[in-house]
Amino acid sequence: MGYLLLAGAIAAEVAATTAMKYSEGFSRLWPSLVTALGYVVSFALLAQTLKSVSIGTAYAIWAGVGTATIAVIGLVLFGEGLSAAKVTGILLIVGGVVVLNLGGAH
Repeated sequence: MGYLLLAGAIAAEVAATTAMKYSEGFSRLWPSLVTALGYVVSFALLAQTLKSVSIGTAYAIWAGVGTATIAVIGLVLFGEGLSAAKVTGILLIVGGVVVLNLGGAH
């Protein structure tokens, strides 16, 4: 159940960050409200996740998957460029999350 809550937290964070781009510096009401609501939902779900998933693992997955997803959304929705450095960074994020998960709990 913890990882399902974590997936919801990631989805809410990604939606909030995407809405922030559309808010044009918080000058547009609806995207600004979606941003605020998305982050509240994301943090609430992340807090629930921490009841059953270790904090280091949960936060690494939340931040890493969210960052990689936003990078892809930037490419697809906003026409941001794709450089070797960007690809390398995304791969390092994903690799770091994998390594943390393979480390297991002690």
